[in-house]
Amino acid sequence: MNIIKSRAWELPESAVTPESDFINRRRFLKAVGMGSGALLGNSIANGASWGFPSRLNENYKGEDLKPTDYDLIKGYNNFYEFTTDKGDVQKLANQGWETEPWEIEIKGLVENPMKLEVTDLLKKTDGIEQRIYRFRCVEAWSMVIPWDGFPLKKIIDLAQPKSDAKYIKFTTFYDPKNAPGQRRRTIDWPYVEGLTLEEASNDLAFMATGIYGKPILNQNGAPIRLVVPWKYGFKSIKSIVKIEFVKKQPLNTWQDLQPSEYGFYANVNPKVDHPRWSQASERVIGAGFFSSRQPTLMFNGYEEQVSYLYEGLDLRKNY
Repeated sequence: MNIIKSRAWELPESAVTPESDFINRRRFLKAVGMGSGALLGNSIANGASWGFPSRLNENYKGEDLKPTDYDLIKGYNNFYEFTTDKGDVQKLANQGWETEPWEIEIKGLVENPMKLEVTDLLKKTDGIEQRIYRFRCVEAWSMVIPWDGFPLKKIIDLAQPKSDAKYIKFTTFYDPKNAPGQRRRTIDWPYVEGLTLEEASNDLAFMATGIYGKPILNQNGAPIRLVVPWKYGFKSIKSIVKIEFVKKQPLNTWQDLQPSEYGFYANVNPKVDHPRWSQASERVIGAGFFSSRQPTLMFNGYEEQVSYLYEGLDLRKNY
């Protein structure tokens, strides 16, 4: 008899909110005067729905944690392009900011540079899938999110990087007219992030175009964002417009702002504290006041899949 042992990072398909419950919530909101645009944002109102319904990837359905409630995922997040106030992100990201059509450029040290609309990019990926991932913010709070999209490796395969490409640099949009946070000079906009090519080629690295089986919302990074679940959330750059393959390590936005607090790698590590707070535990969003903290796992529970990437690297020095 084969005994299947659940791994710490696996999450159950049964834990995902049933589609019927999701639809009933939409019907209720419609009945009280909130249309689908108010609930889901411009990305769905404009019809950015190619590839849905997605299919669940059985290798990432898991066993041990329940995904965070959909309403919390769409209503509690950081998106400094709009505001530093989590409570206002959803409103501000849906006041005139359009995410369709959306063009993305893939360039740099590649054999096949391209500039194309996101829907056309999705059609080159052979469909989208759903994966249930842990999400850990550097602010020491966490969620569990069912993402829909495709492995980042598929973009790498399309681009065909040259031998001297060592890193991938990601850049988000710049639209200060509709993104009020970009009118402030506190950050050198647009937002930039990066991965080593080896990290980007890991099967966990994911390009999300949806959550909970629906197109991704404006406030969550529509129409396409990066998801690297073993790293702190700020590495998972939202609303990407440019992907560049480069030779030298890119200087990421938070690394540029506060290099003593935010390093290039930003791997989840309970043994290395942020200079201003502990990273040993995390507040679980939606878990309730008295049971709201849990120990943080090394690499956010994905140690088996990614630890090889950092062999010989001092993770305290290379935070």
